Amino acid sequence: MNKVSENPFKNRTEGKLELPLMIVTAMFVTLYLVSNIMAVKVIGLWGLFYFDAGTITFPFAYMLGDVLTEIWGFKMAKRVIWTTFFCNLVMVICTQVGVWLPSPEHLADTEVAYNHLFNYVPRIVIASLAGFLLGELSNAWVMDKMKQKMKGRKLWVRTIGSSMVGYVFDTLPFVLIAFLGVVTTKELLLMMAFQYFSKLIIEATMGTPMAYAVVRMLRR
Repeated sequence: MNKVSENPFKNRTEGKLELPLMIVTAMFVTLYLVSNIMAVKVIGLWGLFYFDAGTITFPFAYMLGDVLTEIWGFKMAKRVIWTTFFCNLVMVICTQVGVWLPSPEHLADTEVAYNHLFNYVPRIVIASLAGFLLGELSNAWVMDKMKQKMKGRKLWVRTIGSSMVGYVFDTLPFVLIAFLGVVTTKELLLMMAFQYFSKLIIEATMGTPMAYAVVRMLRR
């Protein structure tokens, strides 16, 4: 039998189509991992505003979740969300192995700092995974439904509208699991309120314009 040669043009085209998805997925996973580590630090401003440092980077992950749903659809977004879920689990397992392994005596201070940070990360990650699955899946689902209803128009309405729903299902379980018993009830309530609205503001003022730019670039 004659061997049928592959179409080189097709191979080049498929590579170009896969590369943007790989980049968006890699950034999506990275932002969630970084947010989980940053979340260990609680920031307090003027005794009124309390939030974890991961609040700064988290909305940009949501923005990329919107891009995934907009360009590749809800099914692909779900695959990336579950991939990110398992990447978070890998991070917890690997960092805990690092906690259990011994250090030389002259690096005792480094060991204490490492253990102090990564002994708390599992709680943050459990909280994040609960909020992540509830929030990101609801965000992607609402984004997809709004896209169908609005026939692909008004991306800014869909990104902000879906985030309004997603942040509720993300912020409440995350703050409760991560910080209940660690901070006071007043600080807990302030953290919930501030994180929700600050994420929404960052999404509206920075995330949505970036989503427009990324979607426009990918569609080209």
